[in-house]
Amino acid sequence: MLTKSTPTSKPADMAGASRAADKPLEFLSFTLGDEEYGIDIQKVQELRGYDAVTRIANAPAYIKGVVNLRGIIVPIIDMRIKFDLGEPSYDQFTVVIVLNIGGRVVGMVVDSVSDVITLSADQIKPAPEMGSTLDTDYLIGLGTLDERMLILVDIDRLMSSEEMGLVEAAAA
Repeated sequence: MLTKSTPTSKPADMAGASRAADKPLEFLSFTLGDEEYGIDIQKVQELRGYDAVTRIANAPAYIKGVVNLRGIIVPIIDMRIKFDLGEPSYDQFTVVIVLNIGGRVVGMVVDSVSDVITLSADQIKPAPEMGSTLDTDYLIGLGTLDERMLILVDIDRLMSSEEMGLVEAAAA
């Protein structure tokens, strides 16, 4: 019985994996400087304009501070500073993407938000080594759509571990 159930369960697992790989993925596209990035739309809770934040003493420069979002204290991280892309400027296009990652709510400041893009698996290419510009551990790959190229960020990985540890310490 074990030998019969093992072979039949493997193809079913593989079929499920290939169906998941064929399923189109949706990304929220946003800009930082001259580059366009994308994050999994399912991680996005809401979009807000940039408002004043309450600074936290001794927090890293990329942690702008915290805001009170309907009773929840939300750390705000400026991605332009985090990725060392020059001095940020805040205007009417600046957006805070409110993310829900592992039950934690985090705000991410970006220059602007474009749209939601649907990509199939064959439109996502592996990320090349980018030196010190961006740690490729945080990249899913590069998404191509017509003439556009998006740097697809694994937002779970980026916001967890060391960064989330800093956010938790700063928000406490």
